[in-house]
Amino acid sequence: MAINRICELLDIHYPIISAPMNWVSGAELVAAVSNAGGLGTLGPNAGATTIAIDVNLTGERMREQIRKVRSLTKKPFAVNLNIKAPTEEGHVFARRCVEVALEEKVPVAVVSLGGPDVYTKLLHDNRMKVLHTVSTSRHSKKAEDAGVDAIICEGYEGGGHKGTTEMTTLCLIPEVSDIVQVPIIAGGGIGDARGILAALALGADGVYMGTRFMLTKESSSHPKVKEAILKTEKPPTISIPKGAALLARDLRNQFTQTYIKLVASQTNPADIAKFLAEHSQYKAQALGDVEDSEICCGQVASLVKSIMNVSEVFEEINRGISPALAALQEKISVFSEREAYR
Repeated sequence: MAINRICELLDIHYPIISAPMNWVSGAELVAAVSNAGGLGTLGPNAGATTIAIDVNLTGERMREQIRKVRSLTKKPFAVNLNIKAPTEEGHVFARRCVEVALEEKVPVAVVSLGGPDVYTKLLHDNRMKVLHTVSTSRHSKKAEDAGVDAIICEGYEGGGHKGTTEMTTLCLIPEVSDIVQVPIIAGGGIGDARGILAALALGADGVYMGTRFMLTKESSSHPKVKEAILKTEKPPTISIPKGAALLARDLRNQFTQTYIKLVASQTNPADIAKFLAEHSQYKAQALGDVEDSEICCGQVASLVKSIMNVSEVFEEINRGISPALAALQEKISVFSEREAYR
């Protein structure tokens, strides 16, 4: 029987995890990924169409989505927990989401934007598997030392927020695989069979895919966003700074042009923060403003040619694995023929 550490850890058939995307990864997408054999992950503001400013409402929205996922699948799934330390703004929201996830006995947590030592023990004490996201090898070792079950390595090619080191998937995965023993999940620039094979060859045990699942029929992404991504000129994305510690990879549009000019002109940080709030992902993903709002999106968007059902994405990957592997074996056969060359 085939053995894969991620499949064994999470009790899934394929080592494919859907990344949690803000306003995009609702119950329908999560259940579809899990039903297809992967692990679906509920994202921040999953299923919502309005912005919640109340802590309890935030928690109850998450609870509603968790229960909706369970009405659509019997398979394992995850929730995204954006971890905030007690001293950080937004901690009460993060803490409430953790409480709801524990109350609802969700099997897996995808933990991001915070230290691995904040909630890992609490989650483990409640029998949750912990997948912690990092963008550097240093943070991967810190996560392993904190006892996480697996490490998600997010390369610079991926959409959304990440660190400022600009480490690409090609370099990050082998660097991390050289220093940790826990399973590794590769994210950033992966959307088809070729990308999956490459990630596994680099040392990953599984893959983390966001943009490809955003462009599916089950995702909550606004139809205008999906259309804009498919029609965009190449290259479709750009990386923009978000303060001193974060970068974000976004779809190129009027928002990114204006934002980059604001940063370059050394506009007051408070005014930049106000601009970001007024042109947030919510305006794009929930309301359909595709020009003047932020759309987090990975470089792999240029490989996506159509909007499919999630099940069709998995079928396409399955069909592509064997031909891609055969082509690879033919190309690398020269390395086993070195004696003949001598």
